[in-house]
Parts: sequence; structure tokens; C-alpha cells
Amino acid sequence: MPEVLWKALGLMLVFEGLMPFLAPESWQQTLRRLSELPPQRLRWFGGAAVVLGLLIVNDIL
Repeated sequence: MPEVLWKALGLMLVFEGLMPFLAPESWQQTLRRLSELPPQRLRWFGGAAVVLGLLIVNDIL
């Protein structure tokens, strides 16, 4: 895997780990609320995140 992808993966892990590290109780509450959403809403959020990420990576935003 190219070096830039390893760095991107590492940065993603840093961001993913911030909330559980800094505010674990709030993070758990948020996950509980997310687990109650219908699958269609979660799919929409996931798709929006993918599109936004691709726009950022491709310097469109």
C-alpha cells in the first residue's frame, strides 16, 4: 500500500479514537441513539459521508 494511504489510515484512526478517549460516556450515548435509527437513515448518513470524503480527497471542496 502506498505510503500516503497508510498515513490516511493512521489519521482516520486518530480521529476515530478521539471521542471515545476524550468523552467516553457521551460517545456511548451517541452510539445508543444511532443504534435506534432506522437502517435507511444510517445508510443515508453513510452514503453522505462517503461522498463528502471523496469530494475532500479529490480537492473538490
